[in-house]
Amino acid sequence: MSTIDQAVAAAGTALPDVITGHIGGKSVPVDAGATRHNVYFPGTGEQVAALQEDDASTVATAVNTARESFSRGEWSRASTATRQTVFRSAAKLIRDHADELAVLECICAGLPSSHLASRQVPRAADNLDFFADYIGVMAGETFEQLPGYQTIVTRQPAGVAALFAPWNAPLALASMQIASSLAFGNTAVLKPSEFTPLSVLRMVALMEEAGLPPGTLNVVNGSGAVTGAALAGSADIDRIAFTGGGQTARQVMAAAAQHLTPVHFELGGKSANIVFDDADFDRAIDGSLVNIFSNSGQICIAGSRILVQQGIAERFIEAFVARTRSLTVGNPLDHTTEVGPMAFKAHQDRVLEHIARAQSEGATLLCGGEARADLGDGYFVAPTVFQVESNQLSLCQEEVFGPVVSIQVFDDDDAALALANDSQFGLVGYCWTNSLTRAQAFQQRVDAGTLWINTPLARDLRAPFGGFKQSGIGRDGPRQAADFFTEEKATITAIGAPPIRKLGAAAD
Repeated sequence: MSTIDQAVAAAGTALPDVITGHIGGKSVPVDAGATRHNVYFPGTGEQVAALQEDDASTVATAVNTARESFSRGEWSRASTATRQTVFRSAAKLIRDHADELAVLECICAGLPSSHLASRQVPRAADNLDFFADYIGVMAGETFEQLPGYQTIVTRQPAGVAALFAPWNAPLALASMQIASSLAFGNTAVLKPSEFTPLSVLRMVALMEEAGLPPGTLNVVNGSGAVTGAALAGSADIDRIAFTGGGQTARQVMAAAAQHLTPVHFELGGKSANIVFDDADFDRAIDGSLVNIFSNSGQICIAGSRILVQQGIAERFIEAFVARTRSLTVGNPLDHTTEVGPMAFKAHQDRVLEHIARAQSEGATLLCGGEARADLGDGYFVAPTVFQVESNQLSLCQEEVFGPVVSIQVFDDDDAALALANDSQFGLVGYCWTNSLTRAQAFQQRVDAGTLWINTPLARDLRAPFGGFKQSGIGRDGPRQAADFFTEEKATITAIGAPPIRKLGAAAD
């Protein structure tokens, strides 16, 4: 029995030979003539299943199904209590099936299963619980300042949402899109990455088991060029939420512009991780390692540019490199693994190309820098640390999206903050200091949507999340989701009988 078969059997689940979409509560039938993409386990390179690509006709069916569901009102006009019950029941089922979901995600994305079980799967359940709570306390607005009138502001669901989930954190990020849109009564068509469909499909099935009406949430599978283009370009979509890379986002935006469809983008980052000389040294080392090597480096919020102050630079670099060399790289199904493979072969090649270009541009390689061929046929890249003299290197300006980090030494605070902002991105930033003055300057002067001071990767779902510059458009968050996924409506009612002009009446 193969490693995959053993893991799947232990999790109490099964793998289909052909993965298909999910429309109207049913799996799309297998079509022998349809285009197929192979899905591979990144840990060994062996094939997991074949993915059937949904063409424009199938995408149209999914969108029409979502529209018909919205019009019937089973979900769009359901009570708040009903939606809360479904969300909370689904969250419980997700937690109950955590091991199964973690294995399904691991064998497609190659993410360490221990990380999935402890963080990503619970996050999917937390997202649903959070929005169930939020819609229970939302309030409308009433204005009575205009004499003789009362104005009330209400919201109604926007309609049908197109949701594009990425491959680097399928459950966590797809669930945020699902919760953000469905909580307010919308229906949706979700396109997961063609590399990582299994965990998302299983989550959708669990949501329907929890009571989500069939047709409320539909799934289409396939490449961005075919399935994604058909979904983004549909005239019957009312909102588009996309998480992924900037190049694809531009294509989605161009398609959406044809119908003036509002878009919400959560894109990439090249975030600075500033370590000042007064930082708690051990916490800064621990946090900086977490910031770059979590998720095998495949996270948009990676602290991939470490800026360390001159006074502690030599000590920091020595300690950081030593800890990097000690990271456990290996089979993501092994619970002791800290860094797994890249999610697919083409991405491994891209990461290695970034490493080669950094060396050709003069970056100093301190450790790593190669594929881990000793681990077999999986898509492994050794955790890699460079020291750089200039922030203008491609390594410092382009998102590598892998276990690769640059370290640059700075002299004073102004230089650090200027380097942090010297980027086309502005998603997040990190700062390690025991100085209130430095922390305040960081908070005020760094252009990023989320800033962390003396901590790695904490997330409060009540707060907005999104980026400046080319890191996105809009924000995740409860109020922000309400603004995006609903239409506001003002209703003005006369109190009593305020005077009305008598047009056309004969003068006395």
